[in-house]
Amino acid sequence: MGILTTDLDFLDVSLPISDGTVTMGSVLKFILILSFSTFFAKIFSLYLRRSLKDRVSKDVGETIIKVLYFGILATVFFSNLPLIGIHPSGFLLAGGVAGIVLGFASQSIVGNLVSGFFLMVERPIKIGDQVQINDVSGYVIDIRIISTLIRTYDGLLVRIPNQQVFTTNITNIVGHPVRRFEYIIRIRYSDDANAAIFLIKDLIDKEPFALLNPSPSVFVSDLGDSSVNITVRIWAPVNEWFGIKTRILWDIKQTLEENGIEIPLPHRVVRIQTDSKKVPEELVPMQEKEIESVLNYEERVLV
Repeated sequence: MGILTTDLDFLDVSLPISDGTVTMGSVLKFILILSFSTFFAKIFSLYLRRSLKDRVSKDVGETIIKVLYFGILATVFFSNLPLIGIHPSGFLLAGGVAGIVLGFASQSIVGNLVSGFFLMVERPIKIGDQVQINDVSGYVIDIRIISTLIRTYDGLLVRIPNQQVFTTNITNIVGHPVRRFEYIIRIRYSDDANAAIFLIKDLIDKEPFALLNPSPSVFVSDLGDSSVNITVRIWAPVNEWFGIKTRILWDIKQTLEENGIEIPLPHRVVRIQTDSKKVPEELVPMQEKEIESVLNYEERVLV
């Protein structure tokens, strides 16, 4: 860096607006040093990312890289301010006044910046997690200083301000290693509920990813209008949760049907009560036929 400073001494010509304290050469030196530092910080970040890849988790590594990257740039920037005639003490004083003015003008940006810092420290979500934030669900792609990037399940990239992320309810779908899912299986009143429960439990026992602790539960939970309702609750590893949920449901349906246990369709029995004095006699046989056609449905009296 000293060789670069020596080679640029010929540019030390006072600028018209600098009363001799800032020269064109010093301004150019400042720009070149800052440009070189930015290039160096990017190369250092790439090297650090490769070094930390197998040593720390991705979100921790990205936090370390971002802190060092912006730390290098900030250090170089403030240490070279005298080249353009600005001393750090005066800059901090002016920056404090400007910061107050800009703080009122850009409260949302400052709020996002502070929220981004707390997200990196508290770490309620990590890069790669499946989350639900308000009405947005998907994978966390990156947690930046101002915003968080979410890739939805259908491939859309959504940018959410960090202040909104930090101040709202966050559902981390993969935050816990196991997760429960539940079915409600409906069978006919004429079917054997104990046999249905036995068949369902046997299917669960054969599933290798169905956890034994917490143990699954299968029980009659409700007597519905036209069915006996059996509740099935199963715990599974979070990475296998969706596959097990869809697979066991179809297996339960096929197994129950193979053993003569069917899912009932909703039935309605409609009885029409009328005043025979006000109805013409020629319509009575037709009404009786209509009533006979719905005798197998649940009762509903229309007066």
